[in-house]
Amino acid sequence: MQVSVSATSGLERRMEVAVPADRITTAIEQRLKEISRTARLKGFRPGKAPLPVVRKQFGEQVRAEVVGDVMRSSLAEALSREKLTPAAGPRIEPIAVAPGSDLKFAATFEVMPEIEVRSLERIAVERPRATVEEPDIDAMLESMRRQRPTFAAVDRPAREGDRVTVDYTGRMGGEPFEGGDGKDVAIIIGSRQSRPELEEGLKGAVAGEARTITVKFPTELSNKTLAGNTAELALTVKSVEEQSLPAVDEEFCRAFGVEEGGVQALRAEVRKSMERELADVIRNRVRTQVLDALYAENPIDLPRALVEDQVQQLQIDAARRMGVREASKVPPRQPFEAPARRRVALGLLMGQIVKTEGIPVDRQRVQSRIEELAASYPNPEEARRAYQHNPEALRQIESVVLEDQVIDWILERAKVTEVPMSFKEITGFGQNLDPGAEAQGDNKSDERAP
Repeated sequence: MQVSVSATSGLERRMEVAVPADRITTAIEQRLKEISRTARLKGFRPGKAPLPVVRKQFGEQVRAEVVGDVMRSSLAEALSREKLTPAAGPRIEPIAVAPGSDLKFAATFEVMPEIEVRSLERIAVERPRATVEEPDIDAMLESMRRQRPTFAAVDRPAREGDRVTVDYTGRMGGEPFEGGDGKDVAIIIGSRQSRPELEEGLKGAVAGEARTITVKFPTELSNKTLAGNTAELALTVKSVEEQSLPAVDEEFCRAFGVEEGGVQALRAEVRKSMERELADVIRNRVRTQVLDALYAENPIDLPRALVEDQVQQLQIDAARRMGVREASKVPPRQPFEAPARRRVALGLLMGQIVKTEGIPVDRQRVQSRIEELAASYPNPEEARRAYQHNPEALRQIESVVLEDQVIDWILERAKVTEVPMSFKEITGFGQNLDPGAEAQGDNKSDERAP
């Protein structure tokens, strides 16, 4: 077998392979003999048809099969001989396939880049350091109280924090529009869950009052009828209710699943949850810094095929999140090119570290991850068994664990600086929290007027 390789551009290679004709002929004859042992041909007992008859009946089909098989096997042999690793499936182009002549074909493919990870001492990481303090727990309990408000009707003008229930009819340009009517719509003033003009316009309203409020819709609404337009809403105020929050007592504790131990037990559970959240946020911040630095410090040529596969996967994921099912409505590829290149590059870099350093998957960490995931299910034991007996799910968990191990390995060599911070600074807890926001539920919709 003769093999020649030439570089066309970047990582792309063109390999030409020539296979002697006698190798093809021998393989064809051997396969025809195998067929003749079992072939059922008219006029002959099974397996008794003469080879020339079998050749006449099956010769062309067998030759096509043999040529295809020899192309695949000789290509694998040639790649091994030349020590080349294609990044994706080669494009095969027949050059000469005539009977009696040498088989010649070309394969075009991109090779995996040569990767050498640069010194990791240049990577600088700031690791936030914080603890959960009692005031943080107090703030979280206050947030939990806001998740369970009660409302009582009041005979006074509506003010901040009140829930106002209205019926409304909307018009644009004096004409009604689809989705412009609503019945018994509850709006919490100050929650920022409805249009700002609407919440502001309901201040001072009393039960039984009729008001007309002008609303300007954002241009980015999915409802193109409303997007960028102005509507007038004729409202009838049906009730004004004052909001009150529950006391942190035994009943409140039971509402959050704490049956014994009262408030102290609830605070302990809240602390554990906040500490887990804090640890997750810190780990993700550090992880992002490590990956950003690894990517920036190690520019590499990337196979186009791998990048394109990643772009398509990101497009599919985005379409799935958006509920898009038609291929024509999949998001355009351009916004995904940069993140796709980053993913491919980091995958190659981390894979090289695993290979070079011989980092094995930590089975104990895999088991711990399974336990952590299973704990979130109603039946943890059943979920645990499901993860352990699902090869694809197990591979994904192993991949995540191995990535964590590589990041830990990098951190041992990087320059890490501890940065004191508070729980709120790290997690952002409470920064966008508005009284009553949690209680608004699903009243907000870009398809409806409020």
